[in-house]
Amino acid sequence: MGELIKIKDMITKYDVSARALRYYEDMGLISSIRNDDYPYRLYDESTARRLEQILILRKLNISIKDIKRVFSVPGSEIVLDILDRKVADIDDEVALLHELKQVILDFIRHIKDVDFANDGDVKLLYEKAKDIETQLVNVDYNGNSSAVNRFLEVTEKLGKKPDIVKKRPAFSLGFDVARNDKEILQVFAFYEEAFGAIKLSQFVPYDTHIHIIMEIHGIEVLLNQDPDFDNSKRHNGGLWDFDNDEDLKKTIDVLSQDAIEVYMHSWEHWPICAFITDKYGVRWALHNNDGK
Repeated sequence: MGELIKIKDMITKYDVSARALRYYEDMGLISSIRNDDYPYRLYDESTARRLEQILILRKLNISIKDIKRVFSVPGSEIVLDILDRKVADIDDEVALLHELKQVILDFIRHIKDVDFANDGDVKLLYEKAKDIETQLVNVDYNGNSSAVNRFLEVTEKLGKKPDIVKKRPAFSLGFDVARNDKEILQVFAFYEEAFGAIKLSQFVPYDTHIHIIMEIHGIEVLLNQDPDFDNSKRHNGGLWDFDNDEDLKKTIDVLSQDAIEVYMHSWEHWPICAFITDKYGVRWALHNNDGK
């Protein structure tokens, strides 16, 4: 086995989110590796090459379902069939867009002749729009469907969202945890070590100071600054469950460093559970997943 690639290096190299990598893995398109020395996802060279193929196919707007078909059958027949169908779809869209262009140009010609200071002209424009609508409804393409339905179909295809949509997280957190730019970078490094946090964005809004948006277990967290920051100001860090006990223990160990408060407990359903107020005043509740 060659040198393994860290998840953050995969993200940087291929400009792909951690959420996308987890999704591709959940769909069975790629696989990750865990070892005792590094508790986070690692990838080998063959997985990196597979990811490159996936990203190319996604650029061609090939669905995840079809990508799975491509990888499940050896040879090129499946991919050629999928690409042939994609070309046919594009041809249909081009024809419909051409028709839509003619409708819009016709409408533009009437708009140019309208005097918006004249109520009568505005009324005529409205009537023309209704005429166009009527034409679209009544004209059939190849005897199969109305123009309106076909235009809606094209619009849907052109505006089709990818299989992975960056949704707003289930909840968002924001902490004032530093007094200056140097400190906020140290804070992020602390949470990167504790949770394997991934930096999604670093920016300076309105010429103020550095803000960092990081992702922890799929949740976006904003790290902000307050010139008067002190750790007596408490922030609720929420309740976090871990599928892997080793990850949980590592997080507890790191968050406990110089922590304000650490309270360990155990329940039948959560054998490992910790309530930690870390050195920045953030209260974390951490437990393993149903004892598994």
